[in-house]
Amino acid sequence: MSGYRSKGDLSLILLTYVASLEKVDALMPAHVEWVEAAMREGAFLVAGRRNPRTGGVILAHGTATAVEAIAATDPFVTGGVATVEVVAFNASFAQPALGNLLA
Repeated sequence: MSGYRSKGDLSLILLTYVASLEKVDALMPAHVEWVEAAMREGAFLVAGRRNPRTGGVILAHGTATAVEAIAATDPFVTGGVATVEVVAFNASFAQPALGNLLA
């Protein structure tokens, strides 16, 4: 498999719950709406829960600074039920089917 280098900046958003799942679930509809809006805009590529359910992971397009700004608006973060870490990276390798998504 040949290497693939992303043409744009990529970041992982790592959410960690700091409150009970009851409090997290109370904010879930607003969080899902936030994720869906970012997906429609093309800012997010993949999003889902950690397993076990201790938070979430989102693959996002954008510089760390831009993604941090988006992540700060997550209802889980603004509602105080999760902390966020943004990890910027360059995709050096990817399956060919993912290449166009990461461009």
